[in-house]
Amino acid sequence: MGEIMEKINVFSNFIWRFAERCGAQLVSFVVSIFLARILSPEDYGTIALVTVFTAILQVFVDSGLGTALIQKKDADDLDFSSVFYFNFAVCLILYAGMFIAAPYIATFYNDATLTPVIRVLSLTIVISGVKGIQQAYVSRNMLFKRFFFSTIGGTIFSAFLGIGMAYAGFSVWALVAQQLSNTIIDTLILWITVKWRPKKVFSWKRLKSLLAFGWKLLVSALLDTAYNNLRNLIIGKMYSSADLAFYNQGDKFPKVIVTNINTSIDSVLLPTMSNAQDDRGRVKQMTRRAIKTSTYVMAPLMMGLAFCAEPIVKIVLTDKWLPCVPYLQIFCITYMFWPVHTANLNAINAMGKSDWFLKLEIIKKIMGMSILLSTMWFGVMAMAYSLLLSSALSQIINSWPNRKLLGYGYLEQVRDFAPGILLAVGMGICVYFISFLPCPTAITLIIQVIVGAAIYIGASAILKIEEFEYLLGMVKSFLKK
Repeated sequence: MGEIMEKINVFSNFIWRFAERCGAQLVSFVVSIFLARILSPEDYGTIALVTVFTAILQVFVDSGLGTALIQKKDADDLDFSSVFYFNFAVCLILYAGMFIAAPYIATFYNDATLTPVIRVLSLTIVISGVKGIQQAYVSRNMLFKRFFFSTIGGTIFSAFLGIGMAYAGFSVWALVAQQLSNTIIDTLILWITVKWRPKKVFSWKRLKSLLAFGWKLLVSALLDTAYNNLRNLIIGKMYSSADLAFYNQGDKFPKVIVTNINTSIDSVLLPTMSNAQDDRGRVKQMTRRAIKTSTYVMAPLMMGLAFCAEPIVKIVLTDKWLPCVPYLQIFCITYMFWPVHTANLNAINAMGKSDWFLKLEIIKKIMGMSILLSTMWFGVMAMAYSLLLSSALSQIINSWPNRKLLGYGYLEQVRDFAPGILLAVGMGICVYFISFLPCPTAITLIIQVIVGAAIYIGASAILKIEEFEYLLGMVKSFLKK
């Protein structure tokens, strides 16, 4: 009975986290459509370039300490308060560094307009320093309902502000205001709804013990974030801002879907696994369930989007964004396997093996950098394909430690997620042939969505796919509760 209630509690928190991500991303997605129609690809290219630097600095906001607080079994107010003050001080230093570096970055890219944009947008780092530990507290205590209200509030406010400024002719500053206001409102609401406050206490001893675990995650996250954003820096320098905008727009569509599901799983999975870290069998069971279920959900969404990419871009963004279609399709295949990465890495962290985590990141980044540097001379499309290849190889690397830790190797994982992937590919092929119907683009797209969903769900029921029956059972249990 206790195990059933635990599953329902985990599923309930997943639903709240998923609802938060879906609501926020849906609003952001609609806003991005309006802004993409109003603003030029060059405006988006400018923001994409600046976001590279803020994304890298954002890693320091957590410093791996947020995960360390979640993973530590007996974390108390002294731990949380020490991390809060340390993080906030680090954020102030980072902002000062970006303020000073802004004109030099602008000179490197031969664009003087970047200086004020960098200085204003980098304020998100300071604000995130206030919010970061509140987020760790919410995750540790499984209070994901709080995330829902803070994220939705910030997203809606920033949506109105961004669209209003875009229509008023503020161009790139509309995007800056949207991102900055989103972070401010999100932080305010979270601060009001979460009752934890930093105490007037600080312990270097506690901080050092958390850093002993967290610094490896920090370095891992820095490697990952810098590597993932390096393509943007190279495209921005070697090619045009429009090329960068098309590349990023192609990434945005599938990422909206993947981030919703993957962040929801990630937030709930780590604290749940950490609580069971002494039971290897349970952690393996959780990892296996996460891989099977999340890929079963992710695969049809990614395959459907890939096969319907062109009509979706035409309808949603207009023809001026059609060059982003091939990038979108490549990213769909790449992101389809993200849940496999997430589940494996969470298992490694939950078992307290942050040193293994760091070693994996170093191996993956050396491999990825080698592939990137050998393809960047052949155009942006070659760089996109290099990411797909790197992701496929990284999937195998991430799974390797769990062969020893959990007795759950990559071949067994492939057998677990293969049914959903194969079914999704078959569904995508059927959907693709519908595009040849002599109908208006919008009507064809509607038919594709309906038929695709019917094929995937119907085939799952007929073939008695285990993940389908599991999800159906969990939904029924959740509704009864």
